[in-house]
Amino acid sequence: MTTMNHNSAADLQATADLQWMQRALVLAAQAAGQGEVPVGAVLVRNGELLAEGYNQPITTHDPTAHAEIVALRTAAAAVGNYRLPDTTLYVTLEPCTMCIGALIHARVTRLVFAAREPRAGAVCSALQLCDHSGYNHKLAWSEGVLAVDSSALLTAFFKARR
Repeated sequence: MTTMNHNSAADLQATADLQWMQRALVLAAQAAGQGEVPVGAVLVRNGELLAEGYNQPITTHDPTAHAEIVALRTAAAAVGNYRLPDTTLYVTLEPCTMCIGALIHARVTRLVFAAREPRAGAVCSALQLCDHSGYNHKLAWSEGVLAVDSSALLTAFFKARR
């Protein structure tokens, strides 16, 4: 008789994905509270938080201060290396072209994003840069973790600004 293992690797990964995306959503709400587009990002290695960030281009007067870039910069400084292999980046919105480029250059292993960005998303919406054969690093990705929550936060933010 074979017993079922209810803690399969896929179940554990799904649980971790949910946990880290919840943290990214907290950061996105923090961005919204500062008048920034509500996007949050968390970078994890071996189940441990390396760095986190949220959108802050307006408050920092820095067009590159997207949540993903803030998290990558913080992690690279913390580990003393611009390469961040064996990491997963969780972000509440599909990354743009700049952020995909940075993830590839940093050698992030896996990307998990919540909601699609139909106009500027560079993973699967407007562009499919992760599938481009010209890069020397392959970024694995998945989508949809807490997508409804992320979309609701973005919708409420932009509705309040109108």
